Amino acid sequence: MSRAPAPPFLSADISLSLTDLSIVIVSWNTRKLLLRCLAAIGPATPGLRVETIVVDNASIDGTPQAIRQHFPAVRLIETGQNLGFAAGNNRGLGVAQGRYLCLLNPDTEARPGALAALVAHLDAHLYLGAVGPRLLNSDGSEQTVGFRFPSLAQVALDLFPFGGRFAESRLNGRYPHAPRDRAFPIDFPLGACIVARRAAVAATGPLDEGYYMYSEEVDWCHRMRTAGWPIACLPTAEVIHHSGQSTSQQPARMFYELHRSRRRYFTRHHRRVFAWTAQQITRAGMVKEALVAWRRYRQGHLTQEQWRERTRACGRVFRL
Repeated sequence: MSRAPAPPFLSADISLSLTDLSIVIVSWNTRKLLLRCLAAIGPATPGLRVETIVVDNASIDGTPQAIRQHFPAVRLIETGQNLGFAAGNNRGLGVAQGRYLCLLNPDTEARPGALAALVAHLDAHLYLGAVGPRLLNSDGSEQTVGFRFPSLAQVALDLFPFGGRFAESRLNGRYPHAPRDRAFPIDFPLGACIVARRAAVAATGPLDEGYYMYSEEVDWCHRMRTAGWPIACLPTAEVIHHSGQSTSQQPARMFYELHRSRRRYFTRHHRRVFAWTAQQITRAGMVKEALVAWRRYRQGHLTQEQWRERTRACGRVFRL
């Protein structure tokens, strides 16, 4: 498959670069977790020449000041506003100098040697465009080892769970029988940690800033695969992901943004009948979610304001 030329935002030519890995972290009010994330980078990258770029989306929790105090070598970009995940990462990617480019969430802690292992895997497999690690929950349990691109079955299972046995199945886009001792091909890793080859990013282009939050890495990896660059998971490289720390600050808005982003992805990468069917499944799911919110409110598990906020969010998604 032919590969697209490099877009203006990022040159594929790094012949004079002295940096092995550029790590881009987009932060919004996650100061404590971000400091832990930054502290873990050194042990996770032994033997590599690394630059770390933090793009701060107008945090009000003292994040920029803490970075200057504790990690003065980090390149800090202050946006002055909350640009979202995709636009924030593009700011960092646009100035990155590394042979490889890493998108890393501020609520992650890479285990010793993990990021170096991902770089070594790309060095050894020149046909790969990107690689992701095995993500672990805060308690050390496995979170995920990669995903398949979304299907209608995944849309339905997300909104109408049919029991635990489907959650980690192929039907739900997972890799339940994939090895844990060696790499294997995947459609995309979670955006919490992706290490990509510079040439693959140049061929793919920037993240689509039409996604404020969610699905941007799915879209990006879909375009990377289309440009001829396969993607893999290396489960022996482990990264702890304290998930949802940024998005939990605005639950109703993030609920809406999740489904808006999915709608955008389906419209961009699938035929009209697929997008329409996904929309109808989602609308049915919003009716169910509104009824669940009503029941929880009546049972005293939600305040009146929480119930109204959740119901309004369901209505906004229904009208997408």
